Amino acid sequence: MTRLAQTAGLNDVQQEILSTVRNFVDKEIIPVATQLEHRDEYPYEIVEGLKELGLFGLMIPEEYGGLGESLLTYALCVEEIARGWMSVSGIINTHFIVAYMLKQHGTQEQKDTFLPRMALGEVRGAFSMSEPALGSDVAAISSKGVRDGEEYVLTGQKMWLTNGGTSSLVAVLCRSDEGHPEGTPPHKSMTTFLVEKEPGFGEVRPGLTIPGKIDKMGYKGVDTTELIMDGLRIPANRVLGGTTGRGFYQMMDGVEVGRVNVAARGCGVAQRAFELGVSYAQQRHTFGKPIAEHQAIQFKLAEMATKVEAAHAMMVNAARKKDSGERNDLEAGMAKYLASEYCKEVVEDAFRIHGGYGFSKEYEIERLYREAPMLLIGEGTAEIQKMIIGRRLLEEYRFQG
Repeated sequence: MTRLAQTAGLNDVQQEILSTVRNFVDKEIIPVATQLEHRDEYPYEIVEGLKELGLFGLMIPEEYGGLGESLLTYALCVEEIARGWMSVSGIINTHFIVAYMLKQHGTQEQKDTFLPRMALGEVRGAFSMSEPALGSDVAAISSKGVRDGEEYVLTGQKMWLTNGGTSSLVAVLCRSDEGHPEGTPPHKSMTTFLVEKEPGFGEVRPGLTIPGKIDKMGYKGVDTTELIMDGLRIPANRVLGGTTGRGFYQMMDGVEVGRVNVAARGCGVAQRAFELGVSYAQQRHTFGKPIAEHQAIQFKLAEMATKVEAAHAMMVNAARKKDSGERNDLEAGMAKYLASEYCKEVVEDAFRIHGGYGFSKEYEIERLYREAPMLLIGEGTAEIQKMIIGRRLLEEYRFQG
């Protein structure tokens, strides 16, 4: 075994893609990640490199200029990128979710308009569900889209947009009561609107403001913002799929593949933490020998490696299930839950192995220690994942008494 988290059954193309991405991560991301993260600086050169590799179009069909690869290939690439710097994987992820939603649910005109430019990275996507007054309770969304002739007028405040400033296309979930009688369940009166905008901050188009970046504990570099709509007018042909009332299902489909992505990020960060921990343990000496030779440290390394392998296996299983066309919300929820929890634990063990030096910004593990908590809440908290898992298990194991 050359390293942890190997994936069996990959074809030659997949192996070549992963080898190329891993080399890019080792040469172009890891050497600069901590410096850029400490400055909270957007990684423009890294993003240009990802565009040249074709990663913005990895899952976009070939007919639209993409590579037409599977969710598994994409997830394994994200794992490698997150191993280098988790923020970079976030830049890719939100773009990927919007492209996936367009591919699965968009009208032909919407696909023809956006997917070729998204494949090149010329149009970069962000998606927006959350609002300041709600977290996981998506049904409580208050932003509205009201029909006015051949346009919709959007009003409301959204929160936690990854790529909010750098994106040029945002999929925004709003309540839209048109055609849905009073008493319609909230999740059946929501619509996804495709909002085009200029990259940047401030008023990026009439009626749409992107305030400055939110200052975060970790997950720096990538821009996380609010989005404020005040009389924002968009044409009716920018309703995703052309029909109102389907937004909740479209977003949940996107989040489902997004959860596989978050699991992959957890796997990548955990792998890097293990690499740092096992390396430092062989360099640091106490009581006349490397600390790696102390049984207490070996036990930690054994537990860390086992968690890395287990999380990777669950992530791969969830991706393959989705690629097969089967329902995978159970597997995606399990993978996201386990990978994020194990990531936190592996990072903390690596931090402990570093001792006092782990608290120093000179050491990479300090950055990972601040990044890992985001995975516990992104794309649905651990508690939400357990609700999803529990409900699905009761469907599968319903008592027949």
